[in-house]
Amino acid sequence: MPFFFLLLRYLFTVMEIKLLDKRNSWFLRFMSELRDRDIQRDPMRFRENLRRIGQIFAYEISKEMEYQLQTVQTPLGEKAMNLPVEDPVVASILRAGLPLHEGVLSFFDRAGNAFISAYRKHDETGAFQIKMDYVSCPDLENRTLILCDPMLATGSSMAICYRSLLDYGTPGHTHLVSIIAAAEGIEYLQKQIPSDNCTLWIGSVDEELTAQSYIVPGLGDAGDLAFGCKLQN
Repeated sequence: MPFFFLLLRYLFTVMEIKLLDKRNSWFLRFMSELRDRDIQRDPMRFRENLRRIGQIFAYEISKEMEYQLQTVQTPLGEKAMNLPVEDPVVASILRAGLPLHEGVLSFFDRAGNAFISAYRKHDETGAFQIKMDYVSCPDLENRTLILCDPMLATGSSMAICYRSLLDYGTPGHTHLVSIIAAAEGIEYLQKQIPSDNCTLWIGSVDEELTAQSYIVPGLGDAGDLAFGCKLQN
């Protein structure tokens, strides 16, 4: 196949990316507080900002979902309104994803829920593999799936967790949600996850990823900031 047609094929099959920090809104205030090392000293404030950002993501995602005309009975009459066809399934990667999950769930209050226990298993050289211990998930067949993880560094955790959820059915559409992403992680996901039925939602993109796969400037370890430091295994 000629290079020109290969290029066109690539351009039109790249996963759609929605970037929230490109427009001015109060979302930027919440993002700045997440990154601010002084405000981070208050874990409750950090968790609350994760929840509020989750609500904003959920509102934006709701605009992309399917609706149909239905009749609502009021005390004085009837009103035809466009209402959602289905409730999504909200999935989160433990433990950092819990406050973000709570924010999304507070908006999609009838959603199904899925949880994945995944973590970095480091060796003596500092390298790591993604290990999974547990998955809890409802039927996903032809459902709208929202998979949340606050930080998208290398993208490997998100890709592995997404593939694990496919054991529970093939979603009709998947929304991948991360608050801060490294450019390298976005590129990796676009190679690993089908683009025809997935949308990637990002709060902000940071260009640098350290040798230890931490995002710079990033915000630090979201799980530790939300729930306290853990012992490394």
